[in-house]
Amino acid sequence: MGPVQDTPHAKPELIASDVDGTLIDDDERVSPRTRAAVHAALDDGVPFVLATGRPPRWISPIVDGLGFAPLAVCANGAVLYDSDADRVLGAVTLSTETLAWVAELAGAALPGSGLAAERVGNSAHDAATPQFVSSPGYQHAWLNPDNTETSDEEVLAHPAVKMLIRLPGIASSHMISRLAPLVGDRVDLTYSTNNGLIEVAAPGVTKASGLRALAERMGIADAGILAFGDMPNDVPMLSMARHGVAVANAHRDAIAAADEVTTSNSADGVARVLERWWTA
Repeated sequence: MGPVQDTPHAKPELIASDVDGTLIDDDERVSPRTRAAVHAALDDGVPFVLATGRPPRWISPIVDGLGFAPLAVCANGAVLYDSDADRVLGAVTLSTETLAWVAELAGAALPGSGLAAERVGNSAHDAATPQFVSSPGYQHAWLNPDNTETSDEEVLAHPAVKMLIRLPGIASSHMISRLAPLVGDRVDLTYSTNNGLIEVAAPGVTKASGLRALAERMGIADAGILAFGDMPNDVPMLSMARHGVAVANAHRDAIAAADEVTTSNSADGVARVLERWWTA
């Protein structure tokens, strides 16, 4: 695909952006140019929302970087979150039976893998709900994890918005190729890093389903949405939007699903597209 395809002319009614690898740069910051472009759209009455694999408790740094508190599709579509009110608007969970079933299959297909579960309460830091629990020996794919290490049984003991399966040393795409034929359509599998980590959600739960639910609350159809992303977990959202944009650093699957490729996340790719309609 070339650098620009199917450039839209009509002003979007809703802007949705992935966070990591898309909206923020490689230093995990919202650039001044991106912040200005987002605020110019907001000033024109066009809402801007996040659509991310992050849980609600990891949204606050993005709020600080943007300088406003957006609505957010979190956990790859499983959670709708109002960051301004710090309130979870809705969540779709995996049952304990499904968690146990996937765990058994993962143990056979991906021997040596570790398990973790993402849960959600009523707010981003709901003290009544241990929000990220991991099995003993689970090796985290990011720095400074905020997990509670517990037993394998406890990881599976409560419904979760997302299960994480971690196997360092193997590509996430290869993990999915082993597990997907076994789970069929009972759960959705995706990944946001190719570094040995796959994410499991309830069937039909993707960023597209979460974004559609959020857009319906605003009375906005798919045909009014401009979406940005970079990884396979963004593919459903890029495909459902009127205009899907992949950043230049995106995974090949995201690029294939997009209508356009902009510059990279560290070269203000999101801002460059928004500036067609809005300049600070």
